[in-house]
Amino acid sequence: MNQEDVYKYARREPFKPFRLVLATGAVLDVHHPDLIMVGRRSAVVGISKRAGGTAYDRTVDVDLMHVVTAEEIPEPNAPSNGTDTMTA
Repeated sequence: MNQEDVYKYARREPFKPFRLVLATGAVLDVHHPDLIMVGRRSAVVGISKRAGGTAYDRTVDVDLMHVVTAEEIPEPNAPSNGTDTMTA
């Protein structure tokens, strides 16, 4: 992916958590817009130990040439098949 593609995911309004899938098969989840900085050829992804955290405990540098795709992270309570899971 290129810089513009990753930047669009990082700055969508409203923000939706997303995942970067790397050529190695590794994935990096971005849960908050403050946890990613996108440059021309690379991105810095902040990893937080706290669920929902907005401050990073460590960072990972990613060469954008190694990003295969970006995809939204499904919401935890969203039905996977598009049907309502409530029962009467």
